[in-house]
Amino acid sequence: MGLACMFQVQAQAPQPPEIAAHAYLLVDLTAQQVLAELDADKLVEQASLTKLMTAYIVFDALKSKKISLQQTFGVSERAWKMPGSRMFIDPKMKVPVEDLIKGMIVQSGNDATMALAEGVGGTVEHFVQMMNAQAKVLGMKSTGYKNPEGLTEPGHTTTARDLSILAGRLMQNFPEYVGYYAIKKYRYPSTPAANESNRNLLLFRDPSVDGLKTGHTDAAGFCLIATAKREAPGVGQRRLLSIVLGASSENARATESQKLLNWGYTAFDAIKLFDANQAVVTPNVWKGRGSHVKLGRFVPIVVAVPAGTAARIQTQVARPDPLVAPLNRGQLVGALKVTVDRKPLVDVPLLALETVEQASFIGRAWDAVRLWVK
Repeated sequence: MGLACMFQVQAQAPQPPEIAAHAYLLVDLTAQQVLAELDADKLVEQASLTKLMTAYIVFDALKSKKISLQQTFGVSERAWKMPGSRMFIDPKMKVPVEDLIKGMIVQSGNDATMALAEGVGGTVEHFVQMMNAQAKVLGMKSTGYKNPEGLTEPGHTTTARDLSILAGRLMQNFPEYVGYYAIKKYRYPSTPAANESNRNLLLFRDPSVDGLKTGHTDAAGFCLIATAKREAPGVGQRRLLSIVLGASSENARATESQKLLNWGYTAFDAIKLFDANQAVVTPNVWKGRGSHVKLGRFVPIVVAVPAGTAARIQTQVARPDPLVAPLNRGQLVGALKVTVDRKPLVDVPLLALETVEQASFIGRAWDAVRLWVK
């Protein structure tokens, strides 16, 4: 399920800690729930958080075999002369795609980012069009891209909520490539050793953190999208995502992000209600070749509840009645309404776990009579 339909926590939610930032958002990606937010829809400068979308386009090109990790890209004058953070590559070099990716992610290199944009998009301008088109597809309604690297430009803005959609889908769609975000140190041969450390300080402070991206410009302040996974009883690995925008320093963005992540893991318990592909309910179907349909989800149904309230969870299924065929596998058919202490917590969309084809004319006619009698 995409993050565009993230469930909001509505029950008496624990109070988040004071976070010294202009805006923040904390998401339980395992439960697909927003746990805390401040000004999550406020337009902000993107800085190098832009490079998450650049990476999304590059990973997509790798996955669809349009490019390969071993392939080399040239370095244009434009890439070489990029201001700000750099990987320190120059026009005499032909650099493997994998090294450019590491340069963009670990060193936040604007030169590496530009080389990737030109290599994948043909021109930077076309690559920016690809970025904006992808943002639309992902449902990032408040985001505009003007460049691939994140230097300040009018209209190059986003929101914490849009960034959560992008970060969530990046991890969901490209599990084979997101490991680059956990690399602590990297430099390309013959480039300065002083430039080798990842700017995400949480990678060095918290072993459960494995990404994602820092950003900083004067206009944006210090920003960090951090993600961690920790073991949760009965659930397995539970992943949280924190987005902290406009902190006062490199250290502050790490400290505030850590505070938010730790609070999320302790203030909320993750509870698995149903396994992947398990029927939550199996209602009757009318006018179909089958008489029943299983409703559930293709991933486990996990909810995040205020700590200590698991025993007070109640669930109820809301769905159309009667259910009439045809129903397609994956079709949205109602919701599982989850409450804690009789207060709404989340509505989890329920899908048809199988296809139920329409019955023959005679079968449909017979069911029409039965429905009329009913």
